[in-house]
Amino acid sequence: MTFNPIGIIRSPYTDKFGIPRQPGLVTAAEARLELLPAFAREEAFKGLDGFSHVWILFVFHADCLDAGWKPTVRPPRLGGRQTVGVFASRAPYRPNPIGLSAVEQLGLIRDARGLALRLRGVDLLDGTPVLDIKPYVPYADALPSARSGFATPPEMTITPVHFSAAAERDLVLVDPDGQRQLRQLIAQILAQDPRPGYMNRYPQRREFGMQLYNLNVRWRCDAAGIEVVSVTPSADK
Repeated sequence: MTFNPIGIIRSPYTDKFGIPRQPGLVTAAEARLELLPAFAREEAFKGLDGFSHVWILFVFHADCLDAGWKPTVRPPRLGGRQTVGVFASRAPYRPNPIGLSAVEQLGLIRDARGLALRLRGVDLLDGTPVLDIKPYVPYADALPSARSGFATPPEMTITPVHFSAAAERDLVLVDPDGQRQLRQLIAQILAQDPRPGYMNRYPQRREFGMQLYNLNVRWRCDAAGIEVVSVTPSADK
């Protein structure tokens, strides 16, 4: 079996660190699914405007395609210290590195870069190849009585996030018109605490960084929550 991608994701997540662990957790994260020329046809999307959400079937491409797989993994949900079977997880390192994500769809757009489907609430790395799009059908896809095993709902304790004066000035420079919704995006990502579960073993480490778009975001953790220190252009972008 050989599958060819129908398009490529363009998202703010240019590095794996900082990507939310599930879709829909960061609503400010908007992305484009840019259709490859052979599939950039409006008629292929006829009727999709009646659906609010879609399933995106994609390939874990970064470091996964040739990495192989193991029968057990250590999910972040269990703090990276307990093992479960790979087929009881959503780990990217699988026999076939395929993932799926339910995200909000905001309609088609055609511009200088071609035809694209606008998406919101994504948890997808920039450059992710997409294999298929399917409409999300609530009466069949939403199963309220289903059991979720070790993947219990996260506690609704949201870490307070505030921005230093320097970071506020940086935001004015790097997102002057607010189109990227950078302030909301950064705050929503950090409120979920993107650090690996094992970081509680290193309480002395307080400063962290991640990359969004072509920007470096630096923050520090303290008893009051999280303070964003700076938002500056990446040197290599």
